[in-house]
Amino acid sequence: MYETHWQLAARPFDHSADSRFYYPSESQQGALLKLRYALENRRGAALLTGAAGLGKTMLAQTLTRQLGESLSPKVHLVFPQMPPGQLLAYLADQLSAGGGTSLTVEQSLRRIETRLRENAKAGKHAVIVIDEAHLLDDSQALETVRLLLNLEQDARPLASFLLTGQTSLLLAIERHPDLEERLAVKCLLRRFKPEETMGYIQHRLTAAGAKQAIFTDGALEAIHQETLGIPRRINRLCDLALLVGFAEELTSIGPDQIAAISEELTGVTAE
Repeated sequence: MYETHWQLAARPFDHSADSRFYYPSESQQGALLKLRYALENRRGAALLTGAAGLGKTMLAQTLTRQLGESLSPKVHLVFPQMPPGQLLAYLADQLSAGGGTSLTVEQSLRRIETRLRENAKAGKHAVIVIDEAHLLDDSQALETVRLLLNLEQDARPLASFLLTGQTSLLLAIERHPDLEERLAVKCLLRRFKPEETMGYIQHRLTAAGAKQAIFTDGALEAIHQETLGIPRRINRLCDLALLVGFAEELTSIGPDQIAAISEELTGVTAE
């Protein structure tokens, strides 16, 4: 809606996994390098955690795109809150083992193991990303993941698991010490520093085709203060600011507009 007004080729603050919009902050890039090391060296499991809205899913998707063809198939489970039997059936299906999702636990395990061994013989290694993994604790599925790590060939795991989730996942993992011992790396994402918030906004605007400054320096400072450096909040505030600026035919967005929009966002409550 507002792209033409601001001379943009795309909406810069949409919730999108487009690799152009990945911003290598210190925390994000450090996690990316450690996780890539773990997966490329075919370790059994790795952990990525952080508060809501810090970009864990974006980072995981960026990571899997960087992995070579030898690390395949790549499975991304985005809603893991299911009984262990259903989780195994889903993974069996996603690993191209066939059989649908109505398999028994024994059938699912057999198909998963068969598929992974065939994959290993072909010189490949499966990568399984489990998003929102903090939800696994209630369904006892973390124990299922641990058992899957026992599938090995020549003393090496047949697949690597990347568990991503909110910080409560750390506590859940602590209740499964046998699983924690299998984690090659544990990464914690952090909020942006002020300069990173500014860099993030400018990066996404540039990636969307911006040719001119849209947010003033004061606006950028205000955005960091209002969002506390949390990418999801930054995206929401900046997207709405671009919309309001378009509606009011502004040529730039300053701190006053940011303050007014932020107050509107936080002031709306249920009656």
